[in-house]
Amino acid sequence: MKQDALWKAQLERLNDQLEILPDKPEETAETTLKALWLTAAARPVSAEKTRGMALPELKDDQQNLLAELIEKRLSGIPLAHLSGRQQFMGVELLAGPQALVPRKETELLGFAALDHLRELHTQLQRDLSMMDVCTGAGNLAVALTVLFPQMNVFAADLSADAVSLAERNVRFHHLEEKVRLRTSDVLDAFDTDAFYESIDVLLCNPPYISSAKVPEMHTEISDHEPSLAFDGGAFGIKVLSKLAHDAPKYLRVGGWLGFEVGLGQGPAMQKRLTIHKQFDHIQPILDSDGHIRALFAQRIV
Repeated sequence: MKQDALWKAQLERLNDQLEILPDKPEETAETTLKALWLTAAARPVSAEKTRGMALPELKDDQQNLLAELIEKRLSGIPLAHLSGRQQFMGVELLAGPQALVPRKETELLGFAALDHLRELHTQLQRDLSMMDVCTGAGNLAVALTVLFPQMNVFAADLSADAVSLAERNVRFHHLEEKVRLRTSDVLDAFDTDAFYESIDVLLCNPPYISSAKVPEMHTEISDHEPSLAFDGGAFGIKVLSKLAHDAPKYLRVGGWLGFEVGLGQGPAMQKRLTIHKQFDHIQPILDSDGHIRALFAQRIV
């Protein structure tokens, strides 16, 4: 089939049949088709990176592969699992079923963290130390190190599969000397004197969906992404509660704790941080609808 006709036919099909989740605004019928087209041509990129890219001509076997990829996407398999790519904070990353596909909403946490890192670096005039727990694909750890290399990063996840994907992203960006990974339940792997009161910024994008709501999630998530990455226990705050309790042991005085929260969880977690004797300067990070989606707090004593 001629390339123009192939593009038109497949785009029309995707426009008619593709269901796109609201938390993946970078995906449209057009960017989906371009990402799958480039994947079929052995040039995989994220949906976001396809914008403005020219498409190569596909050979017959590549056209067949494109058709297979489109069928898989329409069946509900995430685009990032098919292309193996996802962009986060403008940084191209490897993606797969081993960890949650990085979302735009988490960029709110990432860019706020970047501001704090730059501010601390200006104040302290030294390389910083960052910790990222529940790291998943390593998107926060890797993207922030790409954007702000004046630091050393320690990252961890409970899932060995997620850590394996994060390690691939570390190698993908040649950050082996900057980012070190461990398999750990939240902060457990760092519970040694070497890490106490040594961290400038401690980040976490935890699982925060309550267990009761997991069956209500879209099947693109519940059937294809690891439950460890989104099931936050009975009230969705199991990890957040542990993090708020343990973080001061690792943060230096003046260091920042930052974490993502689910819709509706922000006010309660903000109140919890406000009454915590070791935190001050509580900063809610709002999305475009005015909902708290991340919180930062500075250790003061």
